[in-house]
Amino acid sequence: MARRCDICGKGPVSGNTVSKSMNHQRRVWRPNLIDVKTEIDGRTLTLKVCSRCLKSNYVVKKV
Repeated sequence: MARRCDICGKGPVSGNTVSKSMNHQRRVWRPNLIDVKTEIDGRTLTLKVCSRCLKSNYVVKKV
């Protein structure tokens, strides 16, 4: 499963979790993706959209 927003291309970012004792552990921050049914050019498509794109009305939900 691709963890990328179909609108803006936002994807996972990796880095470290750092504890108070400065121990480092690798971790991944994943985008908040939502499957949304939308209508584009008269066709109904299901897109993976991040919550920021959905909130800013780049995609209109088809209800």
